[in-house]
Amino acid sequence: MDEILNNLALYGYIILAVYSFGGGMVALAGAGILSALGKMDITTSILVATSANFLGDTVLFWLAQSNKKEVMKYLRKHRRKIAWTNLLMRRYGWMAVFIQKYIYGVKTLVPIIMGLSRYDFKKFVFLNFFASIVWGLVVGLGSYYFSAAVRAWFS
Repeated sequence: MDEILNNLALYGYIILAVYSFGGGMVALAGAGILSALGKMDITTSILVATSANFLGDTVLFWLAQSNKKEVMKYLRKHRRKIAWTNLLMRRYGWMAVFIQKYIYGVKTLVPIIMGLSRYDFKKFVFLNFFASIVWGLVVGLGSYYFSAAVRAWFS
């Protein structure tokens, strides 16, 4: 078990960056737990995950906006998710950028759908920047403090 934890501590930031590029809530929660165990640094974990998450959503938006015809081919199978995402965007507007970070199965579609619409790229990048920071702090610090509390409770 110690060897696995040491490997996670050694390669954890790389794994966290790659996984956070496409979402990464579980990886960031795991990094928070490993940070509470003293195997990783919580500040570095949050910075890595936040940066990768921001870049991932920005790239999805940009790809959808610049390649609309090609992207539409892949979305035909996901009509229900697209309809639900459109409803989320209509109901909550700009807050959808913040909300989508926490909903599995939708967090990839919101930047794509917004990219396919006429949503302004600069506005999305601005909102996504702050949404990524909030996401990183909530998930990272939440898992860090919760796991530290659980560890103290069982000790």
